[in-house]
Amino acid sequence: MKILVITNLYPPHEIGGYELRCRDACLALEASGHEVHILTSDHQVPGRICPPQPKVSRSLKIHGMYGHPWLPIHRLHALERHNHQILRQQIASIQPDLVHVWNMGGISKSLLLPLEQSGRPVVYDISDHWIARSLRADVWLDWWNAAGSPARVIGRNILKFLGIRRLLDRSTPTAPCENLQFKHIYFCSAFMRDHTASHGWPVSHGSVIHCGIATGAFSIRHEYSRFEKLLWVGRLSADKDPLTAIRALAAAHRAGLTHLTLDLYGHGEPAAIAQVDEEIVALGLSGHVQRKLAPAAEMCHLYARYDALLFTSHWGEPFALTPLEAMASAIPVITSLDGGQVELARHGTNCLVAAAADPELYALRIAELAASPELRHRLATTALEEVRSRFDIVPITRQIEAFLVSALAS
Repeated sequence: MKILVITNLYPPHEIGGYELRCRDACLALEASGHEVHILTSDHQVPGRICPPQPKVSRSLKIHGMYGHPWLPIHRLHALERHNHQILRQQIASIQPDLVHVWNMGGISKSLLLPLEQSGRPVVYDISDHWIARSLRADVWLDWWNAAGSPARVIGRNILKFLGIRRLLDRSTPTAPCENLQFKHIYFCSAFMRDHTASHGWPVSHGSVIHCGIATGAFSIRHEYSRFEKLLWVGRLSADKDPLTAIRALAAAHRAGLTHLTLDLYGHGEPAAIAQVDEEIVALGLSGHVQRKLAPAAEMCHLYARYDALLFTSHWGEPFALTPLEAMASAIPVITSLDGGQVELARHGTNCLVAAAADPELYALRIAELAASPELRHRLATTALEEVRSRFDIVPITRQIEAFLVSALAS
């Protein structure tokens, strides 16, 4: 099967787990004998070295996200025209059997209109809120179809009367995004599917294929007598909520667990970093909390050096990779039930469950782990077995492959 993957970002210029998951799935599909081509944007993360990737085209333009400017409509038309031209060239050159759409955040959503009308199967992998939150907010399609200001309505009517809109539709479609059918779509969690459907999109028929990780890449913890070092991993931002982890450590210290430390691994905007640093100082934790950075290849060996992971997400998490990675490293996890986490977490069996934005409950769970090496060992062992059997990249990719084959057959 010849597959064209479309996604907004692709490693090494990733900013999160979605892009890494896309890469892992593409590599696994190639290993299964499929020919996989990737069409992504030219966005670059500063300091990242990108080796030659023959089947990766970094030609699409981002609009408005990741530091790229928001453009007025006449300049946006040039960007839309460019992206459609690139897509047509890729389709003509590769002649894919199937198009596999991943994250379209910041990418022209109008690309989906001709793809769905082409007669070629289009499969959507949804592990993000880009349909639920941003599809209707696409600036190009919104300008042509939303109610808008009187000046916009007049301008649209003039362009339609002159036949200009019909001409534009040949190269840069302007039809409403409600025309999209999403015939072949799967989600990383039932939560993400139901959440997207609740915003009025026709996706209730979507399948669920949970996220997978390469479990064999992680170093494994074998000894549970020590309980000193807590870990938090994620983007330093309000939605990932590192402040709850810091406050939980402060509450644990007040309860007498003053030997505990916390390391925070992650990037963030300057304002978010400043807020984290201020919270550390305000709570008197300067000697106990550290901010650190590590590439993904190094993180897979770092988890096992810690005694527990605090996962504090608070935004409607589709289905997080970080708890899976900690479980694959055989360290205990304390997690919120944010979003799709409810489909992974089983309190007292494979993790301990706290509540988003509730540092006191996190501190209570920390104390439970601190008091019982047996509990730490049991949770970690059960979680390791489950993540290997249910969430390893190999069986997950088999599910994705089966879904693609079914879409092609239809």
